[in-house]
Amino acid sequence: MTTSSAEAPGGGLDQAANLLGALSLVIADRMADVMAEAGGRPESAAATLSALLHFLDRPTVDLMRQVLGLTSSGTVRLVDRLAELGYVQRGPGDDGRSTSVSLTEAGRTAAERVAMARTGVLLGALDGLSPAERETLRRLMSKMLAGLIRGPGAVRWMCRLCDTGICRGAEGGCPVGNAVRARYGVHGGADAPSPAAPGLAGAAPASPAPAVPR
Repeated sequence: MTTSSAEAPGGGLDQAANLLGALSLVIADRMADVMAEAGGRPESAAATLSALLHFLDRPTVDLMRQVLGLTSSGTVRLVDRLAELGYVQRGPGDDGRSTSVSLTEAGRTAAERVAMARTGVLLGALDGLSPAERETLRRLMSKMLAGLIRGPGAVRWMCRLCDTGICRGAEGGCPVGNAVRARYGVHGGADAPSPAAPGLAGAAPASPAPAVPR
């Protein structure tokens, strides 16, 4: 016998919420599939390549841990694997004690493939909408994302796969970064010059990002 939360006293789940769950799942699944084929397996590897391409400039392993939401040992193993593939290289951190991570030329190529694969899935999902419908959806998604920001020390950043240059170049900037500044009075996302509070609200700091072929 099947049951539905709609039958429970007071309900709680409506069709809009149900459809949001299905849409989120199918887009996440399709992105994971194409990014893996592009060289970003597992998802954390795709996120690492994307973040290094778009907004992380020679991050420490600890900052990468925050962005990805992995354990310290898990992050080290991931960097080891990407280094073995020739995608990243280690170097000295700015403080002289930590270790930084950056893309190699092969890694930049792989990161661009991952970004293009993600772009294809997202644009395909929007194909059936008119320009007016896309604008309405953009406003609604901006409102929803701003409402989902988390407090200081947040890990597994929501923007870890984003092409942050897109939001920086859009009118109004990044809705997540704007919400971080409004709520906490610190920089984050959009046109912030530096990650004043790394990991805050899961928003990616805005730093100059290399162009990605569209």
